[in-house]
Amino acid sequence: MICLRLSTNFNTLITKKKIMSSGKILLGVLAGVAAGALAGILFAPAKGSRTRKRILRQGENYVDGLKEKFNEYADTISEKLEHAKEEVSAFAQKSKEKFEEAEKEVKTSKV
Repeated sequence: MICLRLSTNFNTLITKKKIMSSGKILLGVLAGVAAGALAGILFAPAKGSRTRKRILRQGENYVDGLKEKFNEYADTISEKLEHAKEEVSAFAQKSKEKFEEAEKEVKTSKV
């Protein structure tokens, strides 16, 4: 029982680390893309007003993309959290059933 609990805790810890590391990677990639696009626009020869419009449009595109990626990431985390809740509930139910069986065995062996 202790081994099963440790295994479950270890798997949960690994899953959390994977989620956190993928989030950091995603954020780093998005920041790099945004910085590169901004640098490209700023160094391109164009009128100031045209450059500002391009920066604004690019910024809006990146914000939309970032919102979409964030929503996907949040959905993924929500799905994993829901799955973990279901596993914990199933584990708790099995543990309760085993406890009740053991309790019945103890009562019948006393009689």
